[in-house]
Amino acid sequence: MQLLSPKTNCNTILLFIVMMFFTSSHGQYVFQKESIPEQISLQPYASVADVDQQKLNIQQVIKNYESLNPVSLKFNTDDLGFTDHYWWGKIALQNTSDLNLQYYLETARPITDRVELYIVNKSTGKIIKSVSGDKMPFHERAYTSRKTIFKLNIQPNSSVDIFLHLKSDGEVIKMPLLLSSSDSFNDSESFEQFIFGIFYGILTIAAIIYFFFFFALKERTFLYYSIYVFFVGMMQLSLDGYFYKYVDPSGGWVSQHAVLIFAMITGVMLGKYSEVFLRVNYYNKLICKIFQFTYFLAFVLILCILFVPVALPYCYPIANILGLIILSLIISMIVSLIRKSVKVDAFFVTGILFLILGFGVFILNNFGLLPNTFLVQNSSKLGTGLEIIFLSLSMANLIRNLKNEKNELNRLALIRSEEMNDLKSYFLSNISHELRTPLNAIMNLIDAVSSEVEDEKIKKNCQVIKYSSHSLLSSVNDILDFSKIEKKEIKLDKVNFNLLSVIEEVKNNSEIRVLDKGLEFIYTKRGVFPDMVSGDEMRLVQVINNVVSNAIKFTSEGFVKFEIESIVRSDTVRSLVVTVSDSGVGISKDKIDSIFDSFSQHNIDNKRKFGGLGLGLYIVKTLVDMQDGTIVMNSYPNKGTSCVITLDYEIVEQHKVEVVALLPEVYDLKGKTILVVEDNSINQMVIKMILKKWKNTQIIFANDGQEGLDAFKSHAIDIVLMDLQMPVMDGYEATIAIRNGEAGLENANVPIIAVTADVMETTKERVFEIGMNDYLTKPVKKELLYQTVQKCFNSSLIENTVV
Repeated sequence: MQLLSPKTNCNTILLFIVMMFFTSSHGQYVFQKESIPEQISLQPYASVADVDQQKLNIQQVIKNYESLNPVSLKFNTDDLGFTDHYWWGKIALQNTSDLNLQYYLETARPITDRVELYIVNKSTGKIIKSVSGDKMPFHERAYTSRKTIFKLNIQPNSSVDIFLHLKSDGEVIKMPLLLSSSDSFNDSESFEQFIFGIFYGILTIAAIIYFFFFFALKERTFLYYSIYVFFVGMMQLSLDGYFYKYVDPSGGWVSQHAVLIFAMITGVMLGKYSEVFLRVNYYNKLICKIFQFTYFLAFVLILCILFVPVALPYCYPIANILGLIILSLIISMIVSLIRKSVKVDAFFVTGILFLILGFGVFILNNFGLLPNTFLVQNSSKLGTGLEIIFLSLSMANLIRNLKNEKNELNRLALIRSEEMNDLKSYFLSNISHELRTPLNAIMNLIDAVSSEVEDEKIKKNCQVIKYSSHSLLSSVNDILDFSKIEKKEIKLDKVNFNLLSVIEEVKNNSEIRVLDKGLEFIYTKRGVFPDMVSGDEMRLVQVINNVVSNAIKFTSEGFVKFEIESIVRSDTVRSLVVTVSDSGVGISKDKIDSIFDSFSQHNIDNKRKFGGLGLGLYIVKTLVDMQDGTIVMNSYPNKGTSCVITLDYEIVEQHKVEVVALLPEVYDLKGKTILVVEDNSINQMVIKMILKKWKNTQIIFANDGQEGLDAFKSHAIDIVLMDLQMPVMDGYEATIAIRNGEAGLENANVPIIAVTADVMETTKERVFEIGMNDYLTKPVKKELLYQTVQKCFNSSLIENTVV
């Protein structure tokens, strides 16, 4: 052996040192027989080379790898940044054991376009190639997994070089090099599926529930939140490779750009949701405008993705920046609201903080500023999952607030409705007063005129005026009854009356009206009618009059038939069956069911032709139902209509019959003094016209309640006819003052009869509450007025006798 000189030895050592410092050298991982690992990261043993846009084949790379200026992967990071360059990586492995080693190599993110693996056997030079990436159909992958996985088979006592070739369109390329045994790989996959299942389950439930809430409550916040959660899920599905595996496995344009598009939509929806939830437009116009401008940029970015493929390398970092801007705007708005002392939902703030933490870590990892650990890789999932939980709690608060607001609005609406009802009642009371006041004068004056003149033509004209007044009064009564029905204030009276005499009176009035129209009137009566029954006489008359009026109104020629029948139901009950039929215009079949609705007439043209309010049959149906009766309507167009009403009445036994004194032909009060408290001069004239025909009766008039009280000082008053609505002091105040003894203690119990145009139930109740003896409505009938006055005198006499 030739020995080297000392000089030569020094040169050799120096050359070795120089090679150590100036030659790119990378380590080799050696599998030892004594310790075969279950899982190991090959990152410390790998090097990578950026070859820009050079398209090299594996032979060129093997031959010239060191000349490509490879560098070692940084410790604890596999980030190659946002890039569209071609990258080559190399790892040297040596198996010194006698075992045939089977491993799974996980590398590159699922969204990497192209990943090629070359296994080069150093001793034989044999090359095995495997390909993966989302730019190829899923089924063509070397290993059909959502992740970039390759199977490695390392022969015993062999050395291999592993070359990786990676390419993307501008997104972040990461190159994890995790080597796992079969058991370790399966355990890791099971754990990930468990975590991901919880995560995607939360997203799915939140998206569906709040989408339903949007349809139920019509609140935009729920819609934006639901869409945001949905696209968060789609973005994560794309990042994890599930979108490529299950939705678009063709490896086409959609799967390659899904992450970027979903990320933009997610950012916009997060911004819109936060903008509406925090009411940005109301509290801060500037931040609202910045939000709008950010949405515009996101829209432009999506257009670039769709139509400017060369801009893709720039779109990925810009998308991350826009995401950070939207998060910054949300934080700025929260701070702005807090500074304005506006309460911000704590759950919303907590959720946004978790989102910022999660996506902040994710974005920093994208820029290569944080290591690529499992927790860092899935920080966005953890942050998003916690954010969804807390934002869902904030949405629950929103639902509670909306419910409270709705309850408050309902409360205010109820108050407003009650106010409107009171206003309506006040209006109807006033309109009743204003209409009944002239009607009182017209009807009483026309009665006086018709009884005093002998000219038949004048009498006939008086009769027309009388019928027209009754028609107007009927319309006023219908309006008031409709109001009472709406407020459920209508009540039935129970009095004893002669059923047949009441019907005969209605028949007589109806016959005159039918004959005046030139129609034939047919009246028939069947059965035995009891002398006296118990029920509401006034409502019976109203029901029959309304039905007969309809028959007359809608019949131009032919007949109106009025039939009554008494049917024995039991010893104490009789059924009255009233049938009113005509040969009028009739009602079509498709509209017969709605004929009893309020404001309904079977044809609008007929309404113009025949007139009317459309309330008559509605009120009839209500009154019949209140008396447990039935009403049946049959009609045929152009042939006529038939209406059958059945009402039951209880028979009053003879010993229970009240003896009703017949009204005398001459009214005589035998020296009594009547105080009429009435502010309207026309009504004073009408009352005076009625009372002047009463013998031995003195009349004193007062224009208001105060004058009425003063009248007691100079006159001995026997009875008071009291109007209710008057200036200075109204009838209520005057009555209370009299009952309190302000008109003298001896007059505190003087009979007081309300004579008013107000026919509301509340008015009637109020009248008796304050101590009035009776209640009459205008227009006043002279017979009823005398009868009521006599009844009050008799009652007062009985009370005085008892005392």
